[in-house]
Amino acid sequence: MSEDKIYVTEEGLKKLQDEYYNLVHVVREEVKAELKEARSLGDLSENADYDAARDKQSQVESRIAELESMLQHYEIIKTTKSGSKTVHIGSTVTLKFLDTNIEETYTIVGSTEADPLNGKLSNETPLAQAILDKKLDSTVTIPVKEPYDVLITKIK
Repeated sequence: MSEDKIYVTEEGLKKLQDEYYNLVHVVREEVKAELKEARSLGDLSENADYDAARDKQSQVESRIAELESMLQHYEIIKTTKSGSKTVHIGSTVTLKFLDTNIEETYTIVGSTEADPLNGKLSNETPLAQAILDKKLDSTVTIPVKEPYDVLITKIK
């Protein structure tokens, strides 16, 4: 994982810390027990249980390393004050898509918490990148393969 900052909310940080704790103190121990049991079954060269446990161990250790990096490089997203006139990470923004006249509301979050179906938009998406630091009532063209325009109608 790169040395870039990982933007998270307080809630998102707690989830990352909980996942890390669970992987290190619970899942890692379960995998060790699985490996020990699989080794006791004999010939490791043809032991599917052993291979499966090793694969699981590799996945767990990889995720632990990823979480350690995130937890070393995070920055808490500061919620913006109500009535803010500029879009920032942590802002909740209502956008009017000018091609369809549909309004959608999104909260700009870090990539680890992104959930567009629930209104959480990663700060790394083209839409979020285009509207960051823009002001209320601005029309912004989103630079994608087929560009489209949005109007920023509300910022919280």
